[in-house]
Amino acid sequence: MKFSVYRESRVGGRRSNQDRLAYRYSRKALLLLVADGMGGYAHGDVAAQVAVDHLVDAFERHARPAVDEPFGFLADGFNGAHAAIGRVAGRRGFGEAPRTTLVACLIQDGIAHWAHAGDSRLYLLREGRIQDRTQDHSRVQLLLQQGLIDDDQAKRHPERNRIFSCLGGANAPQIEFSRKTPLYDQDVIALCSDGVWGPLGDEGMAQGLAKGRPAERVPALLDEAERIAGPGGDNLSLLAVRWEGGLPCEAPSDDDLLRAIAAIRGIDGTG
Repeated sequence: MKFSVYRESRVGGRRSNQDRLAYRYSRKALLLLVADGMGGYAHGDVAAQVAVDHLVDAFERHARPAVDEPFGFLADGFNGAHAAIGRVAGRRGFGEAPRTTLVACLIQDGIAHWAHAGDSRLYLLREGRIQDRTQDHSRVQLLLQQGLIDDDQAKRHPERNRIFSCLGGANAPQIEFSRKTPLYDQDVIALCSDGVWGPLGDEGMAQGLAKGRPAERVPALLDEAERIAGPGGDNLSLLAVRWEGGLPCEAPSDDDLLRAIAAIRGIDGTG
């Protein structure tokens, strides 16, 4: 398992940073997390921290060195984090449980498994193009899917920040899962809060992460998101991984296959 990873979180134009992000890895598994505490409720930062801590603790217990059931691990982690937020709210005497989004990705055996609740996103980029991304749990996303508004209208919609699934609060989260997704060499997986993808959009995310090491591209992308958002911008958090040594991006040619067969048989194969 070989990869390069970088993470960064900034306060943006807000008074405090309610985002939390983390990654952990064992010899055979890698966990990526981004949580965005919901600013419309008190103590969003507490909810985000509890969610991240819960998943990290679970990973450290179960990844020995791999997790037995990746999607089961994610489901238990999300539901357990939701319950943990409620317990913390009760102990601290909060009037109501704080709330947070959460997006998580578990990679092992070269296969990515992810889940999310809310509008923090995961992007999978391959050869500079978006191969897959999560769909926001928001009213605006539903309007887009129904064809009632277009992308430009979505950016200006007055309810663009309202989501219908999160961790914390009275209702259990609606968790959406990916399929098992094999990773190819040089694939990029990026997890981010809406303070990043909101100003940049899908095209900006793809262009910003297409080339270069995560340690170079993540700060540059956050700089651009902050510039576009201006002084009233949201918290910004981005965690990016470039996968190395996975499946080749291009299928081998017939000549390549013949040379490989010849090599296996101990034949030169060039004459």
